[in-house]
Amino acid sequence: MMGSIKVGIIGYGNSAKNFHLPFIQNIPEYELVAILQRSAAPSNPDATPKGVHCTVDFPAARHFRTVEKFFAEPCINLVVIATTNSSHAPLAKMALNAGRHVVIDKPFAQSTEEAEELIQLADGKGLLITCFQNRRWDGDFQTLRELATKGALGKIKEAELHYDFESAGSWFPMTEGPYEPGRGMTYALGTHSIDQAVALFGRPKCVTAFFRAQRGVESEIEDSFTIILQYGGLQSDLLVTIKSCITTIMSQQLKYIVRGTKGSYFKTQQRSTCVQEEQIAKNISPTEPGFGVESDLFCGVLTTSEAYDNRHQKYDEHTQKYYGRYPTVPGRWLAFYENVAAAIKGTGELEVKATHVRDVLRIIELARVSHTQNCTVQWD
Repeated sequence: MMGSIKVGIIGYGNSAKNFHLPFIQNIPEYELVAILQRSAAPSNPDATPKGVHCTVDFPAARHFRTVEKFFAEPCINLVVIATTNSSHAPLAKMALNAGRHVVIDKPFAQSTEEAEELIQLADGKGLLITCFQNRRWDGDFQTLRELATKGALGKIKEAELHYDFESAGSWFPMTEGPYEPGRGMTYALGTHSIDQAVALFGRPKCVTAFFRAQRGVESEIEDSFTIILQYGGLQSDLLVTIKSCITTIMSQQLKYIVRGTKGSYFKTQQRSTCVQEEQIAKNISPTEPGFGVESDLFCGVLTTSEAYDNRHQKYDEHTQKYYGRYPTVPGRWLAFYENVAAAIKGTGELEVKATHVRDVLRIIELARVSHTQNCTVQWD
């Protein structure tokens, strides 16, 4: 029986420190053994603030400064890649060729071609590869998924998924630089919302998109977008809209507007950031009671034509519908790494499949074609 999964992480920036390590640390199946951080270890660790260098924060883990020496470490089982977008696929390829399982921070790659190459390589070597689509375990998405699965909304006809971020314009250059694959909001926050759409509804038939630079410059690198997905077969009457906007001066930020034949779910959140990332920023452990629990003030409104949950709905005589704030499932990003551990050990099925994430990238690519050519683009 396999012992602990020995983890090596590449990169020691915000992503590694706030979105990966707090969860890896709190799962007993994992042991952090190596960190690749190019900067030299401080000469006086005792005088170095926390968060500056991995040798200060994780003295038991081996510190590497080069990729070559990192991959020469024989005990690493799982490589976590938390670096700049352009390096994701090349580093993942090196990890797979070194015989390691791989978790890549989003985006999985910069093109479907890169993604397919990684998938084929991993399959050929019998290795796991996945993408850190942690927002499948956001509380509000888990709630929406539960309501959809249990039939509370009936057959969904329209779904609007938002990830708006008021200050995100600062993430992108105030220049007129040409577009390059991997840049723009679709590859940033968009990968999360598009992944949620794929998880709920699968691969679309066609894509229509509108990209905008709302940060006050003319640029091919979008900071805001609207992507419309249409489907075929039994979902031919389904319309899915995915939006991200940096012009969003609102007291509450939109998250979901989902309408079906039996009901609707309307969800906002207090700020652009969610409760889990805010708690991590306050150094609250993901295993502490109350982690991922959202205030009742921001529970989504569930409206149905027939009573679905009498504990949280009441009948309105004027609209002749049942409505009420439906409790948000506690968010649990910890579950992403629990699932990866189970898949590596052969005790569970991988939730975030690389083929699904490849489809996310394909949607982004088709969306850019749609925007530039001002047309609807078929999947084929």
